[in-house]
Amino acid sequence: MKSRKKATRKRLTEEEIDGIVTLQADDDSAWEKPIQVRRAESASLSIPAELSARAAFLAKLHRERNLQDWLRKVIKERVELEEVAFQEAKREMSLRNGA
Repeated sequence: MKSRKKATRKRLTEEEIDGIVTLQADDDSAWEKPIQVRRAESASLSIPAELSARAAFLAKLHRERNLQDWLRKVIKERVELEEVAFQEAKREMSLRNGA
C-alpha cells in the first residue's frame, strides 16, 4: 500500500503576499490574461406595497425628500455592514483553522 503524503503549504502572511505581488507587478508573464468587467447601469427592484409605505414613512422621518435616494443609502449601508461581517467571519475561521 502506497502512503499518501499530504502536501503541506506554508500560509503566507499579507506582507509576504504583498512582496510577491510587488516583485511580479511588472512581469507580464506572471499574470493571467486581463478580464473585462462592466458595471451595471442600474437595476430595478420590486418591493411589496406595505414595505414601500413603511420605507416612505421612515424616509420622511429622516427628512429625505426622495424615497429612492433614501433606499439607496440604506441598502448601501447594509451591504457595507454585511461585507464587514463577512470579512470578520472569514478572518475568525482562518484563525481557528491555524492560519
